[in-house]
Amino acid sequence: MIDRYTLPEMGKIWTEQAKFQSWLDVELAACEANLNLGNIPQSGMQEIREKATFCPKRILEIESEVRHDVIAFLTNLNENIGDAGRYIHVGMTSSDVLDTGLALQLKASVKLLIKENKILEEIIRAKAREHKNTVMIGRSHAIHGEPITFGFKLAGWLAETIRNQKRLEQLEKDISVGQVSGAMGTYANTDPEIERIVCDHLGLTPDTVSTQVISRDRHANYVQTLALIGSSLDRFATEIRNLQRTDVLEVEEGFAKGQKGSSAMPHKRNPIRSERISGLSRVLRSYVVAALENVALWHERDISHSSAERMMLPDTSITLHFMLREISEVIKGLGIYSNNMLKNMNIYGGVVFSQRVLLALVENGMKRENAYKLVQKHAHDAWNTEYGDFRANLNNDKAITEILSEEQLNSCFSTETHQSNLDVVWKRLEI
Repeated sequence: MIDRYTLPEMGKIWTEQAKFQSWLDVELAACEANLNLGNIPQSGMQEIREKATFCPKRILEIESEVRHDVIAFLTNLNENIGDAGRYIHVGMTSSDVLDTGLALQLKASVKLLIKENKILEEIIRAKAREHKNTVMIGRSHAIHGEPITFGFKLAGWLAETIRNQKRLEQLEKDISVGQVSGAMGTYANTDPEIERIVCDHLGLTPDTVSTQVISRDRHANYVQTLALIGSSLDRFATEIRNLQRTDVLEVEEGFAKGQKGSSAMPHKRNPIRSERISGLSRVLRSYVVAALENVALWHERDISHSSAERMMLPDTSITLHFMLREISEVIKGLGIYSNNMLKNMNIYGGVVFSQRVLLALVENGMKRENAYKLVQKHAHDAWNTEYGDFRANLNNDKAITEILSEEQLNSCFSTETHQSNLDVVWKRLEI
């Protein structure tokens, strides 16, 4: 299995040099297969191994004349190889080279994404473990709901990141598909055994049924999966942006020494990296429609997909790779302001504990409808007053104090109940 595509950086996978190298590897693997089947003499194969080189600049020169990229590539190879070049590309069609070479690039890209997503997973896991009991308010509709912990919020991110890891692992299998089936994909001029040997050598699986191309549902799945993962990162980044608002300030992106937030306002500390992630996720999603449109090619093949793929496959791969690294750094360096979390949670005298008071009243004999109205009135009175105090309102209502003792009321305003079952989630996620 060839591993040269496991390159250190995503961008290198998508260079012209890497693309032509993937084509060459497909052609060489096909020649080796033909050698094994007795179709190429050993001397010819040795010559091919020694002389099969290419020059991207020369390929582009030839392509400007012939207007066909694979022919230009093969012409340049034959310029270097000489007579033994006649054994190259025998029985093959351009898409055998293009799509199989592309599969190598996509597989290498997914491997890097898997690596970066795993790093993100471990960063979130460590942060969730650290803040398992860092109490904060949970919000729905952007309105205070009930207490949670920051670790619990991160646990939700962790679960989604684990799902994304499984998606990437499955995607690697789905995209690692090659073809050497010739024109129309019928193997009319090439032995199916050649395809098997080539794909085995390259670490790919032969496509179940290729026409003259590998069907583009696989590539659409690639783009959709990357866009979905990008949307997960957007969710994390959007939450960070919301929690960093001045009137919330429960978490904050790291702010480097010497960093400046505004050319006009020296006090500014903006969540620029999270905003960048949110913006780039929109770019990823924008490619999904084009990827889906590429599925419907005419008959056994056209090349309407090709121009779009030359943009979107490198773009989506490189963009998500960057986003994964960026969000990892953001989460790793987050400032966590637990005092602000407690202050925000207890605004208006702890109205967020209204459900606990409601349930306590019902458990001690009050009808639920009556209890709900009573608790809601005191909560809203606190909410609608500048310095409202829900707990004080309850203490001043005999209808409540006659049913609930001070100790019972105190227990209603404790967060212990909200943390009591966190171990269920922690066990599921192996935090």
